[in-house]
Amino acid sequence: MEKIVTFEEFTKVDLRVGTIIKVNDFPQARNPSYQLTIDFGALGIKKSSAQITSLYSKEDLLNRQIIAIVNFPKKQIAKFMSACLVMGAVKDKDVCLLRPEIHVKNGSTVA
Repeated sequence: MEKIVTFEEFTKVDLRVGTIIKVNDFPQARNPSYQLTIDFGALGIKKSSAQITSLYSKEDLLNRQIIAIVNFPKKQIAKFMSACLVMGAVKDKDVCLLRPEIHVKNGSTVA
């Protein structure tokens, strides 16, 4: 069932473009995951955990631009603190990352 949100609620979500600058394995996670370090330009560097190991190698992810929500509260996952949520589309339990079609400045807003 669809959940209805108001436009005012939606405008509170801060979606930004960032570039993955570091990728580490995350063996302590419950499900296979990577630890990502992402450059959001003027917003700084943020870390995130992502369950994307089935579709992406670490090499595939390095220097890839992604879209993430950057204004969620930090969340601890095992001994790792995640500071943003990388966005993706789900197909058969695999997550396919959302990204800009062309290269844009890190920290650019998503409209």
